[in-house]
Amino acid sequence: MGSTKNISLCGIFIALIIIGAFIKIPVPVVPFTLQYLFTMLAGLILGKKRGSFCVLVYIFMGLLGLPVFAEGGGFYYIFKPSFGYLIGFAVGAYITGAIGYGKSNLKTILLANFAGLAVVYIIGMVYYYIISNFYLNSPIGILPLFLYCFLLAVPGDIALCILAGVLAKRLVPVLSIERA
Repeated sequence: MGSTKNISLCGIFIALIIIGAFIKIPVPVVPFTLQYLFTMLAGLILGKKRGSFCVLVYIFMGLLGLPVFAEGGGFYYIFKPSFGYLIGFAVGAYITGAIGYGKSNLKTILLANFAGLAVVYIIGMVYYYIISNFYLNSPIGILPLFLYCFLLAVPGDIALCILAGVLAKRLVPVLSIERA
């Protein structure tokens, strides 16, 4: 993991992801939170390995029963349709970090953010569909899935991608992050 500074930054990002889970904007079906902003920033600022590690620690904490998720915590959370988005956050942080870590060009940072966003939505929507249709016996069709789990939420996440890009462009030089 590295230096005290890197360990501290990981702890800060885990805390920010937890806080982001409780800053909610009500939309139907999938709660819109600021978790994505902080998972994306974790990848951009800490890199693919440390960024995704922070998200995995957050997920592990929630599965152990700590109420850190938007709707609580506990192992049963894996049976919630929205759990796929949490998995997507970890993979998205990795992708975002792989593309945008250490970059100062805003276009590259935004490309990284949108690539991570695509991964989050693909994993989240596939998981939602599978859990709803095959485990919960609460079928959802492709069109309602696309409407509720993508169209209603993606405009806010696009704004978060832009915000994270601007923040990362300013924070990385200030924090003088050690490259992993």
